[in-house]
Amino acid sequence: MSTILAIDQGTSGTKAIVVDTVDGTLAIAEEAVRPAYLDGGGVEQDPGELLDSVLGAGRRALAAAGRPVDCVALANQGETVLAWDPATGAPLSAAIVWQDRRAERICAELADHAAWVAQRTGLVLDPYFSAPKMAWLRRHVTRQGVVTTTDTWLVHHLTGAFVTDAATASRSLLLGLDAVDWDPELAELFGLTGERLPRIVACDEIVGTTRAFGDEVPVAGLIVDQQAALLAEACLAPGTAKCTYGTGAFLLANTGSTAVRSASGLTTSVAWRAAGGTPYCVDGQVYTAASAIRWMQDLGFLGTATDLDAVAARDAEGVLCVPALAGLAAPWWRPAATATFTGMTLSTRREHLVRAVLEGIAAQVAELCRLVEADLGAPVTRLRADGGLTGSRTLMQAQADLAQVPVDIYPSGHATALGAAALARLALSPGLGLTEAVGAWRPATVHEPVWPADRAAEFRARWVATVEAYPGKGGTP
Repeated sequence: MSTILAIDQGTSGTKAIVVDTVDGTLAIAEEAVRPAYLDGGGVEQDPGELLDSVLGAGRRALAAAGRPVDCVALANQGETVLAWDPATGAPLSAAIVWQDRRAERICAELADHAAWVAQRTGLVLDPYFSAPKMAWLRRHVTRQGVVTTTDTWLVHHLTGAFVTDAATASRSLLLGLDAVDWDPELAELFGLTGERLPRIVACDEIVGTTRAFGDEVPVAGLIVDQQAALLAEACLAPGTAKCTYGTGAFLLANTGSTAVRSASGLTTSVAWRAAGGTPYCVDGQVYTAASAIRWMQDLGFLGTATDLDAVAARDAEGVLCVPALAGLAAPWWRPAATATFTGMTLSTRREHLVRAVLEGIAAQVAELCRLVEADLGAPVTRLRADGGLTGSRTLMQAQADLAQVPVDIYPSGHATALGAAALARLALSPGLGLTEAVGAWRPATVHEPVWPADRAAEFRARWVATVEAYPGKGGTP
């Protein structure tokens, strides 16, 4: 038996759980963090707040568990970057969040290289990924110190190491996807030649030890958040897929040892490097999911996310929403797109708008399912789902109806942390296989499609037509 402190440092909060293989989850602690949304597309976080949230949540979870742990694991946001002093660990900039769009000009300058970048990295040339934001920091904020993703900075504070895991590195636009190593030509393209980049480690590698939470324990199980959830939901075979409904919605499908180059505008990354293997995954992103719900809360449409099912109408009565409140990602990659509502009349009420937002989130994920099928050359037969919004039966039923597949709800709200914990378990017991480390699970709920296929197809066609009708910055329907 191994007891793990697994920390999920996310965009809107940090969650720490203490879990072991016999008693399951022993304790949970959470610390909220809130990004600052700036004019001009900027999204920033206070690095000190991120570190404090990791330490605070971890210590509170350990205190609640009342037992020592054998390892600390860390899942991270993925593409959020900052500049910092490697001698002192002091931040030299704000953390530039994955949603930040201020590097759009840098990507526009490099547009002629987009096809080459996609072939080399598996990614789309977009500010969503790390390298454009790193270049923006170097141009506009500081030339001092190092510039890395937040996981490297957090692990440095815990252990003194200067590392990142293979999955996180594959989200940077600086990694050669086939070699799984930093690519000097990509660094040169982004004006990052000579930058000190962290050592790339396996996700099940012990990278050092920490006393940040009490007794000295090893640190392992480093992984980017979405791939952690893919692992926790046992998407271990090619073609298995999950979607996490958090700040955004993120659909990933395992492609095995094949680094598929998407023909559909999706992206390909390392799923994890563990147990001696390096599988890949194809993924698509919806930038606004829970963030769209918070927007509706701010407008007074509902009190909390738990009110969604009570407030949402049974039928949107023709109202349709493209919830592009932070632009559109795959497959459109329109960073300047804005949200649109169509089909409103004087009889439209808040409950219709709430329903339309939920259906708009589900419609975009359904489109991602269709594109994943095209890239894999095989149907997605089931969709596994995790994240806070899976508590909304309205959203999950809309997802099943529009994607026309059963949606299996993961029985824990902590898939990301549990995926990191599984990797830490592998680090402590290298003889384990992935299946043993992850363990078996059954869905808490299964949402079967109830819409007929022609109704789903008609809705999706109307929704896509609305996206196409209002390109760029959108328009006024």
